[in-house]
Amino acid sequence: MKKTQKRKKRVRRRVLQHRLSVILISGVIVILAIMLSVSSVSLRAKWKKQETQITELTKELEEEKALEEEIEELEEHVGSDEYIEDVARETGLVYPNEILFKSEP
Repeated sequence: MKKTQKRKKRVRRRVLQHRLSVILISGVIVILAIMLSVSSVSLRAKWKKQETQITELTKELEEEKALEEEIEELEEHVGSDEYIEDVARETGLVYPNEILFKSEP
């Protein structure tokens, strides 16, 4: 009987050790799952923030491109004879064969 009792004790001890191992492994897996879900939430928040930033920067880039086109058009106009003539007339200059009439206030 002693052998069977010793054997039963060994089997019980192994079963208990096996259960304890399963419980510990399950606990580690649960902790890892919680850590993974927490980190995924923070990553989603970062992703949304960066997506918003990309949208804002895209709008800003479009505005800058429009401003660049406007400046290029102005540069073309400033170099034209028409612009030079308009500025000269505003300052009171006239062609040699023109007569300037001013109204009295």
